[in-house]
Amino acid sequence: MICLLLPAAHAQQSQRLTQSWEFLREDLGSVWEAVRPVAEGSPESVPLWEKVSLPHCFNARDGVDPDVNYYEGPGWYRTVLELKNPYPQGRTLLHFEGAGQKTDVYIFTTRVGHHTGGYDEWTVDITDAVQQFLQSADAKRYNGKVPLEIRCSNARDVEMIPSDMSDFNVYGGLYRYLNLVYTPALSFEQLHIQAQVDAQGKTGAVQLQAAFRNPLHTSQATLDINVLDPQQKIVQHWTQPLTLQDSIQVLQPFTIKKPLLWSPAQPQLYTVQARLKSSGGEAVWSGHFGFRNFEFVTHGPFMLNGKRLLLQGTHRHEDGAGVAAALTDDMIRREMQLIKDMGANFIRLGHYQQSPLVLQLCDSLGILVWEEIPWCRGGLGGEVYKAQARRMLTNMITQHYNHPAVILWGLGNENDWPGDFPEFDKQKIHAFMSELNTLAHTLDSTRKTTIRRCDFCKDIVDVYSPSIWAGWYRGRYTEYREETLKAIASVPHFFHAEWGADSHQGRHAEYPEEAVKKVATGKGADERTGDFALTGGSARASKDGDWSETYACNLIDWHLKEQETIPQLTGSAYWIFKDFSTPLRPENPVPYVNQKGVVGRDLTPKEAYYVFQSYWTTQPMAHIYGHGWPIRWGKEGEEKMIWVYSNCPEAELFVNGKSYGVKKRNSQDFPAAGLRWQLPLHKGSYQVKVVARNGKQTVADEITFNYQSDPWSKPAQLLLEKTVAGNDTVTVKVKLADAQKMICLDAKDYISFSIAGSGTLIDDQGTAGGSRRVQLVNGQAQISIRLNKGQSVVGATVQGVPDAFINL
Repeated sequence: MICLLLPAAHAQQSQRLTQSWEFLREDLGSVWEAVRPVAEGSPESVPLWEKVSLPHCFNARDGVDPDVNYYEGPGWYRTVLELKNPYPQGRTLLHFEGAGQKTDVYIFTTRVGHHTGGYDEWTVDITDAVQQFLQSADAKRYNGKVPLEIRCSNARDVEMIPSDMSDFNVYGGLYRYLNLVYTPALSFEQLHIQAQVDAQGKTGAVQLQAAFRNPLHTSQATLDINVLDPQQKIVQHWTQPLTLQDSIQVLQPFTIKKPLLWSPAQPQLYTVQARLKSSGGEAVWSGHFGFRNFEFVTHGPFMLNGKRLLLQGTHRHEDGAGVAAALTDDMIRREMQLIKDMGANFIRLGHYQQSPLVLQLCDSLGILVWEEIPWCRGGLGGEVYKAQARRMLTNMITQHYNHPAVILWGLGNENDWPGDFPEFDKQKIHAFMSELNTLAHTLDSTRKTTIRRCDFCKDIVDVYSPSIWAGWYRGRYTEYREETLKAIASVPHFFHAEWGADSHQGRHAEYPEEAVKKVATGKGADERTGDFALTGGSARASKDGDWSETYACNLIDWHLKEQETIPQLTGSAYWIFKDFSTPLRPENPVPYVNQKGVVGRDLTPKEAYYVFQSYWTTQPMAHIYGHGWPIRWGKEGEEKMIWVYSNCPEAELFVNGKSYGVKKRNSQDFPAAGLRWQLPLHKGSYQVKVVARNGKQTVADEITFNYQSDPWSKPAQLLLEKTVAGNDTVTVKVKLADAQKMICLDAKDYISFSIAGSGTLIDDQGTAGGSRRVQLVNGQAQISIRLNKGQSVVGATVQGVPDAFINL
């Protein structure tokens, strides 16, 4: 059995195995049950398999099912391969971009590979097993094709990272792409590109190191190298003979004068094209690299290519509505482009290695990267546990070494959080963290190491991030600057990873600060174990606040305006870009969803997205707060604020066609950088428009809303209505009203949806409009239904009021 952990070669022939798969979400007695002859209706025909396509995740739906724990256990996949390797004595490989969490690979009944770790890439050579199968008596019934079976398991195991105490689902399945790769007998395993440049950008120095896959021990080959600049012009070329005594060879270094530098503003990428010619044929490899010089100044800012760059970042989990971890390339591209369009120049990939496409897009879009292994919470296990951490760190650095976007290797997250083992020994954790730090620097001397929230290990790594959650888990957001300055002074190199607030998409507040008045100040803003819980402990916004988009926008607005005026700040990363599923938060407004995202789990932007744009982008933009706020409320004639997020120097507001004047933008004038207007509102409808100007450029935005001044009494009834959504679907909207049918606009009750008939709820999406149990937003909720060309009845239930039904 050969199981290689480095990425597959960029071969001349590679195809993704996405179709013609069957899946079983349980275990088998043995692999024989997946391949034994089956007659229709026979005992061997069960258990029943379902047809799926890849990528595929066990937990596409149940990760956010409000009624069950998500599935943790084994599952099986099977297909048949039609193999046509064009190379004489060539190798046939299966390259996994990631599979969760323990994976066994079989050709017929022969196990050909095993891997533990759900987030790194790995490769299995199936050549010999295929040949043996094709020569066996069992091959006849497959008509020249080859059966492939794969067992994945995400069963709980304390001797595996990440911990099941982690605040994210540990998913199972073939949730990243699986590739069938043909190579010559001699091919590339990897080609490392070390590119360095001085801060002035005068000279770029490049060192190449090649690793080869050479199972037949070929001794002689010729290597041809082309190096292309960002305009695809050849700037280096050479051919050299190779005598292959070792699997790794250091190639000749070269320099490039005045190279084009990589930066978020101009992500200039060079290309290496390599051809390896031998008696077995020709193998090819192609990859990118970039020149950039960076420095974390001691107790000071971050420098890129000799100039200060404030790192403006966010975080990403590999998770999406309806698919969980099984994100397609198109989904990933859309998400990463949204992150770039928000103005981010930095991302922390939490809390594990992510799809290779994510790293490629960070390179091409210009987004600097902190990438980390999933040693996350729980404590420290035994030798099996440690071996996986070492292996995943080695794989991460080896596989993503060439990406110029990567500047930080993360060794762990919240390793001060015990719980998986009877013993929690800080000295042992410190010693193992030190070992990983040494390993990371040995594998890569050009980048820095980092961890977040483990104070007793902060002396080890190059860059440290404490836990500062001002205004959410501890204190108020107005304490952010003071807490950050103390943290900057406490370590040589500081970065602020993780800050923010949960917001229930569609919930808005007239008085968002009211609930946090009871929160104590002056006692620090560091999150402590248990602060995330919705019960117990001291008053905090996370437990006692309204979870409105309004409060989240205020918190973000304050942080961003403060970050602009801290000259020694390296930067920060907001937690998180997109809502994601977690087993630890069943009582959240959307059950089992961490709702701190700037966008929903389906990538629908929240209002917060535009706060970031107003600070971080240069393309003129303007956004009136409240696009999803159809009804505002208050006393008749009460003054209300209308505010605009914009990066333009000035903006003019129009209400029902009347100008309310021009405001000048000043980032330090909180809230909304001074772009706010107070005006009395009266019962009725309002059309609001803003025109923002940046020189001769103008941008505009509009919203409409109704103002309700009539009070409402206690909830008494549910009002249901349907709208046709198209494609055999409808949306049912629900309003919680009093006895006079006045909507209870401050209601936050949980509502549950049910259905009888031909239709199906489009639920388990992990979104405010895609869960069958969810908290109301301003007294309202909705869910969509797939009619399946039949009739149905949808029910809605809120405790304390009569159930309501609607015929579809």
